[in-house]
Amino acid sequence: MGKKEQFLAIMRGENPVKWMGYGFDAFPKIMFHCIIDPITIWDILWMSGDDVIDNWGVHHRYRPGEDPGVIPMVTEKNQVIKDITKWRDYVTFPEIPSDLDWSDAKAAAAAVDRTSEFVMVPTFRGLFERLHCLMTFEDTLIALYEEPESCSEFFAAYTDWKLKVAEQLCDNLRPDIIHSHDDWGSKLQPFFSPDKFKELFFPHYKRLYDYYKSRGVLVQHHCDCYITGFERHLVDLGVDMWQGALPENDLIKMRENTGGKLLFMGGLDQGFIDRPQDEVTEEEVRRHVRDAIDKYAPGGSFLPCIGGIECLNSWVNPVVIDECNKYGAQFIAARK
Repeated sequence: MGKKEQFLAIMRGENPVKWMGYGFDAFPKIMFHCIIDPITIWDILWMSGDDVIDNWGVHHRYRPGEDPGVIPMVTEKNQVIKDITKWRDYVTFPEIPSDLDWSDAKAAAAAVDRTSEFVMVPTFRGLFERLHCLMTFEDTLIALYEEPESCSEFFAAYTDWKLKVAEQLCDNLRPDIIHSHDDWGSKLQPFFSPDKFKELFFPHYKRLYDYYKSRGVLVQHHCDCYITGFERHLVDLGVDMWQGALPENDLIKMRENTGGKLLFMGGLDQGFIDRPQDEVTEEEVRRHVRDAIDKYAPGGSFLPCIGGIECLNSWVNPVVIDECNKYGAQFIAARK
């Protein structure tokens, strides 16, 4: 089997496992393994500075080399939505420019050998993340419980906007996989309950993901946080792979609950391995990878990878990838 077939076999939950290696081995060896499209650049990736206001009116900070990414800096004074019940008075959905240059993204997608690798494109700022960019984090969490109807109405309108993005991504790049980004919790607990997720988020994500599936696109949902109890909802949404499956979750129980219908990509504690070389040794990183494979690989539907896709300390990435593939091969050989 080629790399693509190996990945799909794991995703289908085939057991016994015939291959084990780094989760993104069948993806292009580029940053985040994604083809970066012009909508993502226009919406998110253009920002740099201490106080930059985006197309939505949200204040951000991004100091390259210092910050892990673009950080919303939302306060009571600068938040866009002052009252969630009147969100229509405050939010202007930015019109996607008709003259965006797709040539670089199309060329990058065309350069991928789709017989052996996947073309994956990102879509950042999911439903929860978009709302907590437009409001303070505290107000967002309160609104979910005190004004659920208004929140749901906003999510419906934002999903309409996301569907316009989805259509352009599919028409221009014909992706195999969409990397959909929305973090729903901290490392130790979710920001809202599974029932609240089912009530407020599920219907809108279902509409969005159904569209991608109708276009033949697999769904990879990134959520590198604690979401134990959400796993059946992910399956019902049609999510094919959960990327960012932190070991703080009960991954074994969650896999039992999903019956091989959801690929778990993760298993590594990035907080432990993603450190400078004077704080963690290469052997400690490699042992951590081996322990994750020994613990999670036997049940299938699992591939080890870094929760955030890339480590902030760049020396860690090649070590993790090498050990995943090296020890993964040993794991399979020992089971024959």
